[in-house]
Amino acid sequence: MRIRIERAIRSIPRGKVSTYGGVAKIAGYPRAARMVARILGRGYGLPWQRVLGAGGEIKLRGDSAFEQRLRLEAEGVRFRGRRVDMRLHEFRREGSKKHDSVRKTTRNKN
Repeated sequence: MRIRIERAIRSIPRGKVSTYGGVAKIAGYPRAARMVARILGRGYGLPWQRVLGAGGEIKLRGDSAFEQRLRLEAEGVRFRGRRVDMRLHEFRREGSKKHDSVRKTTRNKN
């Protein structure tokens, strides 16, 4: 499990980001977001700055959060307020389809 998650983290290219849950899905463990966080805490040499909380939020606190933001900005990642602009920078593995959740409304034609 650890090796697959580390491989998924390393697959995120420079200038792109993913969420803890997104990394877990890429690794084949869709419900293992907390395991991703644990592995990032122990793993050396991983591009940890490219993994964010849901919606592109930096979940780290203090100096670590500041460092993460600086590293991402150095890679060209743009922020919208306190969150990464996921529309521009979310890493989507080739072959995976993310369905846009467009709400369709129907009208009663009576």
